[in-house]
Amino acid sequence: MCYDISFTVKMKELADYFPDLIFDEQILMNFEPVHIMGHTYAEHPIIYREKQDQKVHLKLMEWGCIPYYVRDEKTFMKQRATMLNARAERILGDNKSYWNKIRNRRCLVPVSGFYEHREIPSFKKKVPYFISLKKQATFFLPGLYSVAELPDKDTGELLKRFTYTIITRSANSLMEQIHNGGDNAGRMPLILPLELSKKWLEEDLGEDDYNAILDEKISPDEMDYRTVFTIRSPKERPDGKEKNEEYTWEKLPGILS
Repeated sequence: MCYDISFTVKMKELADYFPDLIFDEQILMNFEPVHIMGHTYAEHPIIYREKQDQKVHLKLMEWGCIPYYVRDEKTFMKQRATMLNARAERILGDNKSYWNKIRNRRCLVPVSGFYEHREIPSFKKKVPYFISLKKQATFFLPGLYSVAELPDKDTGELLKRFTYTIITRSANSLMEQIHNGGDNAGRMPLILPLELSKKWLEEDLGEDDYNAILDEKISPDEMDYRTVFTIRSPKERPDGKEKNEEYTWEKLPGILS
């Protein structure tokens, strides 16, 4: 699954992809984190079509969906980790799933790349990889968003909380080799070309188009990858470089083309 993403693009550059993009007031133009971890439920700039004005907005939302029917956030927290990703197969194919219920709340997650871990039998720890696209510095992971009304911890006032999930699908031949361990081995985020990313946000998306988008499978030839230093440790890299820069792991078997 996808639990770690990278975002290094400047906010104003997103308008190059979406010229009519409306930046909500909460967005800071210098918002430039490098690594966002799903299990921290942090905010991230999300592109979505606002229901009232039907225009494309950029808004900070928390990663990890909180369903609209939740009223007690503390009780739900144990389940929230399961809401970081949504399997593409369940959105239209399982009418009992929450993803089916919010299938019309579509959004895009801007990223410069994402991280995944590879299991090597002779290694004590999994090896982290940074994955990006060769020809698009910023790309967009399709997702779904949810809006819940929850009480403010200090005032008790009901506030709207916008949260999102990233859609995943079965892995291509590259990601099968990298994401090869754990309960969700063989999965990867759904990655769309720019024209399909824009189509994902269309107001009325037909079921055939919806199915075609969810079935989109990127070629490994379009992807770039490199090994990086441990990304989930608070310790800085021994070489002082950024988390998404290449790091060499000795005796690491290569990836088959």
